[in-house]
Amino acid sequence: MHIRVIVFPESKKEEIEKLSENKIILKIKEKAQKGEANQKVIKVLKEFYPSSKIRMVKGGKSKNKIFYLYET
Repeated sequence: MHIRVIVFPESKKEEIEKLSENKIILKIKEKAQKGEANQKVIKVLKEFYPSSKIRMVKGGKSKNKIFYLYET
């Protein structure tokens, strides 16, 4: 299953907005430096999908990211 995530780093509030089954807008406080924002995104996705393995497919340095979830 693919999940598209639009990330807004360095936000004042942390918010999650689910637009559809496979598209999420995520506002986080972490900076987009040294992978801090990416680590936070993965942590949040693990809370939403606890039984899945998560792998970033595209968007390591972009605010538009695609993740693949492997059901375990």
